[in-house]
Amino acid sequence: MENYSLPQGSYFLGFDSSTQSLKATVLDASLNIVAKEIVNFDSGLPHYKTKDGVLRDPSVNGRIVSPTIMWVEALDLILHRLQESNFDFGKVVAVSGSGQQHGSVYWKNGSSEILSSLDPKKTMVSQLGDAFSVKESPIWMDSSTTEQCKAIEKAVGGALELSKLTGSRAYERFTGPQIRRIFETQTEAYENTERISLVSSFMASLLIGSYACIDQTDGAGMNLMDIKERDWSKTVLEVTAPGLEKKLGKLVPAYAVAGSIAPYFVERYHFDKNCLIVQWSGDNPNSLAGLTLNSPGDLAISLGTSDTVFGITAEHKPCLEGHVFPNPVDIKGYMVMLCYKNGSLTREDIRNKCADKSWDVFNSFLQQTQPLNVGKLGFYYKDHEITPPLPVGYHRYVLENFNENTLDGVKEREVTEFDAASEVRALVEGQFLSMRAHAERFGMPSPPKRIIATGGASANNSILGSAASIFGCDVYKIESSDSASMGAALRAAHGWLCNKKGNFVPISCMYMDKLQTTSLKCTLAVAAGDEGLTSKYGLLMKKRAEIENGLVLKLGRM
Repeated sequence: MENYSLPQGSYFLGFDSSTQSLKATVLDASLNIVAKEIVNFDSGLPHYKTKDGVLRDPSVNGRIVSPTIMWVEALDLILHRLQESNFDFGKVVAVSGSGQQHGSVYWKNGSSEILSSLDPKKTMVSQLGDAFSVKESPIWMDSSTTEQCKAIEKAVGGALELSKLTGSRAYERFTGPQIRRIFETQTEAYENTERISLVSSFMASLLIGSYACIDQTDGAGMNLMDIKERDWSKTVLEVTAPGLEKKLGKLVPAYAVAGSIAPYFVERYHFDKNCLIVQWSGDNPNSLAGLTLNSPGDLAISLGTSDTVFGITAEHKPCLEGHVFPNPVDIKGYMVMLCYKNGSLTREDIRNKCADKSWDVFNSFLQQTQPLNVGKLGFYYKDHEITPPLPVGYHRYVLENFNENTLDGVKEREVTEFDAASEVRALVEGQFLSMRAHAERFGMPSPPKRIIATGGASANNSILGSAASIFGCDVYKIESSDSASMGAALRAAHGWLCNKKGNFVPISCMYMDKLQTTSLKCTLAVAAGDEGLTSKYGLLMKKRAEIENGLVLKLGRM
């Protein structure tokens, strides 16, 4: 039997450069966590004046960015903290990472020389301050590119045609529309750009001391890549911005090696000079890896700053909502994903307004209110929503003549407020009803075999209880809620193994018979419960979808 074991005594380091923080997770050769560290951008790097890791531009509607240099300083700081804890960098044989998807970085002409000759006696932040033609990176929360989205879709023959080509219709946060907007509004900066990176390839570039390629999985979140060919689409590049292909570089598979670690880190932190940097990818693809999602019946729900729902499939079906990316740990398959901008920040907003800023009070409201909320439905958009495409606003409805078993004669009436307990339930039920409705429309399994939950809110079993009832299946969670940095560490090990074997090997070879003895272990959080209740939620979901469609026609971009 072929040996797929990892070298004893070695470490695999995974980073997650997310919206609000930079996390590190270290796995040993048995795939158990041996070290963790985190830098929160707001509290750890307060001089950037971010709130929730971002800056909101009051002068441009929907423009939300992060200071690019902040991510550099975060890497300086997290490595310093690991060093202070006597972490042995010399044992790390491979590093990979996860970057918040769709964020983009613009390297100024001549910056490759600065990157390749960093002085190990100085911090990176002190040397890279002038390396960017655009100082503030547009991120996934940005919704200022509606006109660019419309123009790109029109130029290729419509939204469905773009989805056939790239795996998604044009979305405001996707990198193609963002690049087109920078070309149109900051032409000089665009012309002064020698390389455009995603957050993932940007962080990998820091580690290898030269420009890292964009991986095919994260590259699919740009509206620029031909999803079937897994290469840039000349058609879309041409209608986005001039000379773009040269600025983007090549695309490579997610399991490929970006390079060996740069001398800067060998001298400053005593990494082994042979340490491999495996391609970084997006946060959702890394979560898929970290949750060991490998069955088409499984569904993952990530409850973080954004909420995402994702699964795996063997084929690409064009759709006007949701996204298709190449599977980051499979050379043939795809991952399908729905993304909701209003995740944890919206839950926190309702908690603060209705539950005395206390999760305990929030949970008690969930427990004391009845499932189905006596026909009270809410739509809560603290930020411009992605799924469905709706602007900021809270909308509340009471269903008159509400009957749990039929929609006959049921009419909705809009109201301005609910009592506090009903508000909390309307928010949580609304989020999961929306996920179920859009997942079913996208062709994801219904009911799923199981849900694997991750992200900050996955620690809250009261919230997961609603997911179990609405989807009608058991909900599991992994021991670590940091599935993106965990997945990055796992992908570092997988990339190391593929490199050693000289070809792609399935990631499951590393943990085939030992999942329950590693930090990747899944445990049952909430059982499925009553099938009858799930069926009643199915009716409520249809009514909610009907109201949602009306809101989209009235307010949204379709």
